[in-house]
Amino acid sequence: MASNTLADVGDDAPNYQLRGIEQVSPNTGTKRYIPDSPSSLTPAEGMLFDTEGQKDFRPVDTLVEQPSDRWVRRVPSKRTGCQAAIRIKLTDAKKYLLYHFIEAYNHDFVHQEDLHLLKENRGINRAHEEMINKMSHLNIGPVRAFNIMKEVYGGFDKVGATKVDFRNFKKELNLFIGEFDAEMFVKRLMRKKEFLPNFSCEYEMTDEGVLKCIFWADEDMKRNYYMFGDVISFDATYKRNKYNMMFVPFTGIDNHNRNVTLGAAILGSETAETYSWLLRAIKNAYGYAPPVIVTDQDPVMKKAIADVWPESRHRLCMWHIMDKLTTKVGAALCSNTDFKKRLSAVVWTDSLLPEAFEAERAAIIHDFGLTDHEWLTYIYGLRESWIPAYYREEEMSGLMRTSSSAKARASEKRS
Repeated sequence: MASNTLADVGDDAPNYQLRGIEQVSPNTGTKRYIPDSPSSLTPAEGMLFDTEGQKDFRPVDTLVEQPSDRWVRRVPSKRTGCQAAIRIKLTDAKKYLLYHFIEAYNHDFVHQEDLHLLKENRGINRAHEEMINKMSHLNIGPVRAFNIMKEVYGGFDKVGATKVDFRNFKKELNLFIGEFDAEMFVKRLMRKKEFLPNFSCEYEMTDEGVLKCIFWADEDMKRNYYMFGDVISFDATYKRNKYNMMFVPFTGIDNHNRNVTLGAAILGSETAETYSWLLRAIKNAYGYAPPVIVTDQDPVMKKAIADVWPESRHRLCMWHIMDKLTTKVGAALCSNTDFKKRLSAVVWTDSLLPEAFEAERAAIIHDFGLTDHEWLTYIYGLRESWIPAYYREEEMSGLMRTSSSAKARASEKRS
Protein backbone atom coordinates (compact mmCIF):
# COMPACT_ATOMS: atom_id res chain seq x y z
CA MET A 1 0.00 0.00 0.00
CA ALA A 2 1.88 3.06 1.24
CA SER A 3 5.34 1.57 0.68
CA ASN A 4 4.53 0.63 -2.91
CA THR A 5 3.12 4.07 -3.53
CA LEU A 6 6.27 5.71 -2.20
CA ALA A 7 8.50 3.57 -4.39
CA ASP A 8 6.46 4.25 -7.51
CA VAL A 9 6.25 7.99 -7.01
CA GLY A 10 9.82 8.40 -5.87
CA ASP A 11 11.26 7.26 -9.21
CA ASP A 12 10.18 10.36 -11.13
CA ALA A 13 9.99 14.02 -10.21
CA PRO A 14 6.53 15.59 -10.26
CA ASN A 15 5.61 17.39 -13.50
CA TYR A 16 5.36 20.93 -12.16
CA GLN A 17 3.37 23.45 -14.20
CA LEU A 18 4.97 26.71 -15.26
CA ARG A 19 3.41 30.01 -14.24
CA GLY A 20 1.83 31.78 -17.22
CA ILE A 21 1.80 30.88 -20.94
CA GLU A 22 5.02 30.14 -22.79
CA GLN A 23 5.26 31.32 -26.43
CA VAL A 24 8.14 30.35 -28.72
CA SER A 25 8.97 32.26 -31.90
CA PRO A 26 9.02 29.85 -34.90
CA ASN A 27 11.78 31.88 -36.58
CA THR A 28 14.22 32.79 -33.81
CA GLY A 29 13.21 30.33 -31.06
CA THR A 30 12.88 33.24 -28.63
CA LYS A 31 10.65 32.48 -25.68
CA ARG A 32 8.09 34.91 -24.29
CA TYR A 33 5.97 34.45 -21.18
CA ILE A 34 2.46 35.90 -20.98
CA PRO A 35 0.52 36.05 -17.70
CA ASP A 36 -2.36 33.57 -17.74
CA SER A 37 -5.19 35.83 -16.63
CA PRO A 38 -8.79 36.60 -17.75
CA SER A 39 -9.13 39.29 -20.38
CA SER A 40 -11.29 41.31 -17.99
CA LEU A 41 -8.25 41.66 -15.68
CA THR A 42 -5.68 42.31 -18.39
CA PRO A 43 -4.64 45.98 -18.70
CA ALA A 44 -4.95 47.74 -22.08
CA GLU A 45 -3.64 51.05 -23.38
CA GLY A 46 -6.20 53.84 -23.08
CA MET A 47 -7.77 52.69 -19.81
CA LEU A 48 -8.78 55.47 -17.39
CA PHE A 49 -8.93 55.13 -13.61
CA ASP A 50 -10.28 57.47 -10.96
CA THR A 51 -7.65 56.44 -8.40
CA GLU A 52 -4.28 54.72 -8.35
CA GLY A 53 -4.90 52.82 -5.13
CA GLN A 54 -2.82 53.12 -1.96
CA LYS A 55 -0.72 50.99 0.31
CA ASP A 56 -2.04 49.84 3.67
CA PHE A 57 -1.05 52.29 6.40
CA ARG A 58 1.15 50.73 9.08
CA PRO A 59 1.55 53.03 12.07
CA VAL A 60 4.95 53.16 13.75
CA ASP A 61 5.32 54.01 17.41
CA THR A 62 7.95 56.77 17.36
CA LEU A 63 8.40 56.50 21.12
CA VAL A 64 9.79 52.99 20.73
CA GLU A 65 13.32 52.73 19.47
CA GLN A 66 13.42 50.85 16.17
CA PRO A 67 16.13 48.19 15.75
CA SER A 68 19.06 49.43 13.71
CA ASP A 69 20.39 45.96 12.91
CA ARG A 70 17.19 44.71 11.33
CA TRP A 71 17.77 41.54 9.32
CA VAL A 72 17.11 41.96 5.59
CA ARG A 73 16.84 39.05 3.20
CA ARG A 74 19.06 39.64 0.19
CA VAL A 75 17.91 38.02 -3.05
CA PRO A 76 20.47 37.89 -5.89
CA SER A 77 19.48 39.99 -8.90
CA LYS A 78 19.31 38.37 -12.35
CA ARG A 79 19.12 41.02 -15.09
CA THR A 80 17.61 39.80 -18.35
CA GLY A 81 16.80 43.06 -20.16
CA CYS A 82 13.07 42.39 -19.91
CA GLN A 83 10.93 45.05 -21.63
CA ALA A 84 7.64 44.27 -19.88
CA ALA A 85 6.24 47.49 -18.49
CA ILE A 86 3.13 49.45 -17.56
CA ARG A 87 3.06 53.25 -17.46
CA ILE A 88 0.35 55.51 -16.09
CA LYS A 89 0.06 59.31 -16.09
CA LEU A 90 -2.30 61.82 -14.51
CA THR A 91 -4.40 63.73 -17.06
CA ASP A 92 -5.72 67.29 -16.85
CA ALA A 93 -9.11 65.84 -15.92
CA LYS A 94 -7.51 64.28 -12.81
CA LYS A 95 -7.82 60.79 -14.26
CA TYR A 96 -5.12 58.13 -14.41
CA LEU A 97 -4.41 57.09 -18.01
CA LEU A 98 -2.69 53.82 -18.90
CA TYR A 99 -0.73 54.96 -21.96
CA HIS A 100 1.94 52.25 -22.33
CA PHE A 101 1.69 48.48 -21.74
CA ILE A 102 3.97 45.60 -22.81
CA GLU A 103 2.63 42.28 -21.53
CA ALA A 104 5.27 39.77 -22.63
CA TYR A 105 8.28 38.87 -20.45
CA ASN A 106 11.53 37.41 -21.73
CA HIS A 107 11.89 35.15 -18.65
CA ASP A 108 9.74 32.71 -16.73
CA PHE A 109 7.93 34.20 -13.74
CA VAL A 110 9.36 31.67 -11.28
CA HIS A 111 12.81 30.10 -11.31
CA GLN A 112 12.86 26.42 -12.21
CA GLU A 113 14.20 25.44 -8.79
CA ASP A 114 11.28 27.23 -7.09
CA LEU A 115 8.41 25.86 -9.14
CA HIS A 116 7.59 23.24 -6.51
CA LEU A 117 6.77 26.03 -4.04
CA LEU A 118 3.91 27.44 -6.13
CA LYS A 119 0.48 26.71 -4.69
CA GLU A 120 -0.79 25.13 -7.90
CA ASN A 121 2.23 22.80 -8.00
CA ARG A 122 1.92 21.39 -4.49
CA GLY A 123 -0.69 19.65 -2.44
CA ILE A 124 -1.38 16.58 -0.34
CA ASN A 125 -2.04 13.47 -2.41
CA ARG A 126 -2.96 9.93 -1.39
CA ALA A 127 0.67 8.89 -0.90
CA HIS A 128 1.25 11.83 1.45
CA GLU A 129 -1.88 11.03 3.45
CA GLU A 130 -0.84 7.39 3.81
CA MET A 131 2.62 8.45 4.95
CA ILE A 132 1.40 10.99 7.52
CA ASN A 133 -1.21 8.61 8.89
CA LYS A 134 1.10 5.60 9.21
CA MET A 135 3.90 7.69 10.70
CA SER A 136 1.51 9.09 13.32
CA HIS A 137 0.85 5.51 14.45
CA LEU A 138 4.58 5.38 15.28
CA ASN A 139 4.40 8.72 17.14
CA ILE A 140 6.23 10.45 14.28
CA GLY A 141 4.97 13.97 13.60
CA PRO A 142 4.22 15.52 10.19
CA VAL A 143 7.55 17.39 9.93
CA ARG A 144 9.60 14.24 10.49
CA ALA A 145 7.29 12.41 8.10
CA PHE A 146 8.06 15.06 5.48
CA ASN A 147 11.81 14.70 6.05
CA ILE A 148 11.56 10.92 5.64
CA MET A 149 9.54 11.35 2.47
CA LYS A 150 12.09 13.86 1.16
CA GLU A 151 14.85 11.28 1.58
CA VAL A 152 12.74 8.59 -0.10
CA TYR A 153 11.90 10.84 -3.08
CA GLY A 154 15.38 12.34 -3.40
CA GLY A 155 14.83 16.00 -2.53
CA PHE A 156 12.44 18.70 -1.33
CA ASP A 157 11.37 19.58 -4.85
CA LYS A 158 10.27 16.01 -5.58
CA VAL A 159 7.87 15.58 -2.67
CA GLY A 160 5.12 17.68 -4.22
CA ALA A 161 4.25 19.39 -0.93
CA THR A 162 5.93 21.35 1.86
CA LYS A 163 6.33 20.88 5.60
CA VAL A 164 3.56 23.42 6.10
CA ASP A 165 1.24 21.34 3.88
CA PHE A 166 2.03 18.26 5.98
CA ARG A 167 1.37 20.12 9.24
CA ASN A 168 -1.88 21.60 7.95
CA PHE A 169 -3.15 18.20 6.80
CA LYS A 170 -2.33 16.62 10.18
CA LYS A 171 -4.07 19.50 11.96
CA GLU A 172 -7.19 19.16 9.80
CA LEU A 173 -7.14 15.38 10.29
CA ASN A 174 -6.97 15.78 14.07
CA LEU A 175 -9.86 18.25 14.00
CA PHE A 176 -11.93 15.84 11.93
CA ILE A 177 -11.12 12.82 14.08
CA GLY A 178 -11.59 14.82 17.30
CA GLU A 179 -15.36 14.49 17.15
CA PHE A 180 -15.33 10.79 16.30
CA ASP A 181 -12.25 9.30 17.98
CA ALA A 182 -14.21 7.68 20.80
CA GLU A 183 -16.61 6.16 18.28
CA MET A 184 -13.68 4.92 16.16
CA PHE A 185 -12.00 3.44 19.24
CA VAL A 186 -15.13 1.56 20.30
CA LYS A 187 -15.80 0.29 16.77
CA ARG A 188 -12.22 -0.95 16.48
CA LEU A 189 -12.49 -2.97 19.71
CA MET A 190 -15.95 -4.30 18.89
CA ARG A 191 -14.71 -5.41 15.48
CA LYS A 192 -11.97 -7.36 17.24
CA LYS A 193 -14.63 -8.95 19.43
CA GLU A 194 -16.53 -9.95 16.29
CA PHE A 195 -13.59 -11.71 14.66
CA LEU A 196 -11.63 -12.89 17.73
CA PRO A 197 -13.77 -15.29 19.76
CA ASN A 198 -11.62 -14.95 22.90
CA PHE A 199 -11.61 -11.13 22.87
CA SER A 200 -13.87 -9.41 25.42
CA CYS A 201 -15.10 -5.82 25.27
CA GLU A 202 -17.93 -4.03 27.03
CA TYR A 203 -18.78 -0.34 27.08
CA GLU A 204 -21.46 2.14 28.16
CA MET A 205 -22.63 5.41 26.59
CA THR A 206 -24.58 8.32 28.01
CA ASP A 207 -28.01 9.27 26.64
CA GLU A 208 -26.22 11.92 24.55
CA GLY A 209 -23.95 9.30 22.98
CA VAL A 210 -20.82 10.15 25.01
CA LEU A 211 -18.56 7.28 26.06
CA LYS A 212 -18.85 6.66 29.82
CA CYS A 213 -16.60 3.64 30.27
CA ILE A 214 -15.09 0.76 28.34
CA PHE A 215 -13.29 -2.45 29.35
CA TRP A 216 -11.39 -4.88 27.15
CA ALA A 217 -9.22 -7.97 27.48
CA ASP A 218 -7.55 -9.93 24.70
CA GLU A 219 -6.47 -13.56 24.64
CA ASP A 220 -3.06 -12.86 26.22
CA MET A 221 -4.61 -10.86 29.05
CA LYS A 222 -7.06 -13.67 29.75
CA ARG A 223 -4.28 -16.27 29.75
CA ASN A 224 -2.39 -14.12 32.26
CA TYR A 225 -5.50 -13.82 34.39
CA TYR A 226 -6.09 -17.57 34.53
CA MET A 227 -2.42 -18.23 35.38
CA PHE A 228 -1.52 -15.26 37.60
CA GLY A 229 -4.90 -13.76 38.59
CA ASP A 230 -4.96 -14.92 42.22
CA VAL A 231 -4.07 -11.36 43.21
CA ILE A 232 -4.73 -8.41 40.92
CA SER A 233 -3.89 -4.75 41.30
CA PHE A 234 -6.46 -2.12 40.30
CA ASP A 235 -4.84 1.28 39.66
CA ALA A 236 -7.06 4.30 38.98
CA THR A 237 -4.41 6.95 39.74
CA TYR A 238 -3.00 7.47 36.24
CA LYS A 239 -3.29 10.79 34.45
CA ARG A 240 -6.44 11.57 32.53
CA ASN A 241 -6.61 12.27 28.81
CA LYS A 242 -7.92 15.43 27.13
CA TYR A 243 -11.50 14.22 27.67
CA ASN A 244 -10.84 13.84 31.42
CA MET A 245 -11.10 10.05 31.14
CA MET A 246 -8.64 7.90 33.07
CA PHE A 247 -6.81 4.78 31.97
CA VAL A 248 -7.16 1.88 34.43
CA PRO A 249 -4.89 -1.16 34.02
CA PHE A 250 -5.35 -4.44 35.91
CA THR A 251 -2.00 -5.96 36.83
CA GLY A 252 -0.72 -9.24 38.22
CA ILE A 253 2.68 -10.80 38.98
CA ASP A 254 4.05 -13.77 37.03
CA ASN A 255 6.39 -16.51 38.25
CA HIS A 256 9.42 -14.27 37.66
CA ASN A 257 8.00 -11.42 39.77
CA ARG A 258 7.34 -9.35 36.65
CA ASN A 259 4.23 -7.29 36.06
CA VAL A 260 1.72 -8.72 33.58
CA THR A 261 -1.39 -7.01 32.24
CA LEU A 262 -4.67 -8.79 32.97
CA GLY A 263 -7.07 -6.26 31.44
CA ALA A 264 -7.61 -2.55 30.84
CA ALA A 265 -10.35 0.05 31.04
CA ILE A 266 -11.03 3.72 30.37
CA LEU A 267 -13.41 5.42 32.78
CA GLY A 268 -15.11 8.79 32.62
CA SER A 269 -15.91 9.02 36.34
CA GLU A 270 -14.98 7.52 39.71
CA THR A 271 -18.47 6.85 41.01
CA ALA A 272 -19.71 3.69 42.72
CA GLU A 273 -21.95 3.05 39.71
CA THR A 274 -19.01 3.17 37.27
CA TYR A 275 -16.79 0.97 39.44
CA SER A 276 -19.60 -1.54 39.93
CA TRP A 277 -20.16 -1.69 36.17
CA LEU A 278 -16.44 -2.30 35.63
CA LEU A 279 -16.22 -5.09 38.22
CA ARG A 280 -19.22 -6.83 36.64
CA ALA A 281 -17.60 -6.51 33.18
CA ILE A 282 -14.43 -8.13 34.51
CA LYS A 283 -16.34 -10.99 36.06
CA ASN A 284 -18.26 -11.50 32.80
CA ALA A 285 -15.04 -11.59 30.79
CA TYR A 286 -13.15 -14.07 32.98
CA GLY A 287 -15.99 -16.02 34.54
CA TYR A 288 -15.00 -15.36 38.16
CA ALA A 289 -13.71 -12.64 40.44
CA PRO A 290 -10.11 -12.77 41.73
CA PRO A 291 -9.48 -14.07 45.26
CA VAL A 292 -7.61 -10.87 46.22
CA ILE A 293 -7.75 -7.36 44.78
CA VAL A 294 -5.33 -4.57 45.72
CA THR A 295 -6.39 -0.92 45.31
CA ASP A 296 -5.66 2.52 46.72
CA GLN A 297 -7.70 3.99 49.59
CA ASP A 298 -10.65 5.09 47.45
CA PRO A 299 -13.76 4.50 49.62
CA VAL A 300 -16.01 4.36 46.54
CA MET A 301 -13.97 1.52 45.09
CA LYS A 302 -14.07 -0.25 48.46
CA LYS A 303 -17.88 -0.10 48.45
CA ALA A 304 -18.10 -1.36 44.85
CA ILE A 305 -15.89 -4.35 45.65
CA ALA A 306 -17.98 -5.24 48.70
CA ASP A 307 -21.18 -5.05 46.62
CA VAL A 308 -20.08 -6.80 43.40
CA TRP A 309 -17.20 -9.04 44.54
CA PRO A 310 -18.14 -9.95 48.13
CA GLU A 311 -16.17 -13.18 47.86
CA SER A 312 -12.89 -11.30 47.09
CA ARG A 313 -10.53 -10.10 49.82
CA HIS A 314 -9.74 -6.39 49.50
CA ARG A 315 -6.23 -5.17 50.33
CA LEU A 316 -4.80 -1.65 50.16
CA CYS A 317 -1.75 -0.83 48.05
CA MET A 318 1.27 -0.39 50.34
CA TRP A 319 3.07 1.76 47.78
CA HIS A 320 0.27 4.34 47.66
CA ILE A 321 0.24 4.60 51.44
CA MET A 322 4.01 4.80 51.93
CA ASP A 323 4.32 7.25 49.04
CA LYS A 324 2.33 9.73 51.15
CA LEU A 325 4.66 9.38 54.16
CA THR A 326 6.95 12.32 53.39
CA THR A 327 4.00 14.63 52.66
CA LYS A 328 2.06 13.62 55.77
CA VAL A 329 4.93 13.47 58.27
CA GLY A 330 7.28 16.08 56.84
CA ALA A 331 10.35 16.11 54.61
CA ALA A 332 12.68 17.08 57.45
CA LEU A 333 11.78 14.03 59.55
CA CYS A 334 12.01 11.64 56.60
CA SER A 335 15.26 13.08 55.18
CA ASN A 336 17.30 13.92 58.27
CA THR A 337 16.53 10.92 60.49
CA ASP A 338 16.22 7.17 60.16
CA PHE A 339 12.46 7.35 60.76
CA LYS A 340 11.47 6.31 57.24
CA LYS A 341 14.07 3.55 57.12
CA ARG A 342 12.92 2.07 60.42
CA LEU A 343 9.23 2.25 59.54
CA SER A 344 9.79 0.71 56.09
CA ALA A 345 11.69 -2.16 57.68
CA VAL A 346 8.62 -3.26 59.67
CA VAL A 347 6.09 -2.47 56.93
CA TRP A 348 7.71 -4.04 53.85
CA THR A 349 8.03 -7.54 55.30
CA ASP A 350 5.89 -10.55 56.05
CA SER A 351 8.44 -12.16 58.34
CA LEU A 352 7.12 -10.42 61.46
CA LEU A 353 4.26 -11.72 63.57
CA PRO A 354 1.54 -9.20 64.43
CA GLU A 355 2.85 -8.92 67.99
CA ALA A 356 6.36 -8.11 66.75
CA PHE A 357 5.04 -5.50 64.35
CA GLU A 358 3.01 -3.87 67.12
CA ALA A 359 6.06 -3.62 69.38
CA GLU A 360 8.40 -2.29 66.67
CA ARG A 361 5.87 0.22 65.40
CA ALA A 362 5.14 1.50 68.93
CA ALA A 363 8.86 2.01 69.57
CA ILE A 364 9.26 4.04 66.37
CA ILE A 365 6.26 6.24 67.11
CA HIS A 366 7.51 6.85 70.67
CA ASP A 367 11.12 7.62 69.65
CA PHE A 368 10.03 10.32 67.19
CA GLY A 369 7.21 11.82 69.28
CA LEU A 370 4.42 10.88 66.87
CA THR A 371 1.99 9.31 69.31
CA ASP A 372 -0.76 11.81 68.52
CA HIS A 373 -0.11 12.10 64.79
CA GLU A 374 -3.55 11.97 63.13
CA TRP A 375 -2.61 10.37 59.79
CA LEU A 376 -0.29 7.74 61.28
CA THR A 377 -3.04 6.82 63.74
CA TYR A 378 -5.54 6.56 60.87
CA ILE A 379 -3.45 4.26 58.68
CA TYR A 380 -2.56 2.16 61.73
CA GLY A 381 -6.28 1.58 62.16
CA LEU A 382 -6.31 0.08 58.64
CA ARG A 383 -3.29 -2.15 59.37
CA GLU A 384 -5.09 -5.46 58.71
CA SER A 385 -5.77 -4.29 55.10
CA TRP A 386 -2.21 -3.38 54.15
CA ILE A 387 0.41 -4.60 56.65
CA PRO A 388 1.67 -8.06 55.54
CA ALA A 389 2.25 -9.11 59.14
CA TYR A 390 -1.53 -9.51 59.48
CA TYR A 391 -1.97 -11.86 56.53
CA ARG A 392 1.29 -13.81 56.50
CA GLU A 393 -0.50 -17.01 55.57
CA GLU A 394 -2.32 -15.39 52.66
CA GLU A 395 -0.73 -15.94 49.24
CA MET A 396 -0.14 -12.48 47.70
CA SER A 397 1.96 -13.62 44.71
CA GLY A 398 4.59 -11.03 45.62
CA LEU A 399 2.31 -8.21 44.50
CA MET A 400 2.47 -6.23 47.73
CA ARG A 401 6.26 -5.94 47.47
CA THR A 402 7.03 -5.89 43.75
CA SER A 403 4.22 -3.56 42.70
CA SER A 404 6.08 -0.72 44.38
CA SER A 405 8.91 -0.74 41.84
CA ALA A 406 6.48 -0.99 38.93
CA LYS A 407 4.41 1.87 40.29
CA ALA A 408 7.52 3.95 40.83
CA ARG A 409 8.57 3.44 37.20
CA ALA A 410 5.10 4.40 36.00
CA SER A 411 5.19 7.49 38.20
CA GLU A 412 8.51 8.58 36.70
CA LYS A 413 7.11 8.20 33.18
CA ARG A 414 4.05 10.30 34.02
CA SER A 415 6.18 13.07 35.49
